[in-house]
Amino acid sequence: MIRVTILYPKTPGSRFDFDYYVSTHMPLSIARIGHAMRSVSVERGLDPGAPWPPQSFHALCHFVCDSKEVFEKAFLPHAAELQGDLANYTDVEAIISMSSIELER
Repeated sequence: MIRVTILYPKTPGSRFDFDYYVSTHMPLSIARIGHAMRSVSVERGLDPGAPWPPQSFHALCHFVCDSKEVFEKAFLPHAAELQGDLANYTDVEAIISMSSIELER
């Protein structure tokens, strides 16, 4: 299995509309590609306060699916639509990471 993680960096002055992200963008994403995913989760970055360093991300999204090919087959036909919605909730460039799940409990 693989995990595709989308990270939204928190930089000084950056904008991220978390309400829009979870109430509009994620339902759109799930409607388009959710059928191919084993799970989908969204995390909101929290500032933990001293002595911890400030949070580095506004949000993190995780899609788990059987393989890179399964993800690409589901995502690529909808990539322009989903990426085109980005400006509605943020002005940061998302970081996309794909990893192989080696251990999960």
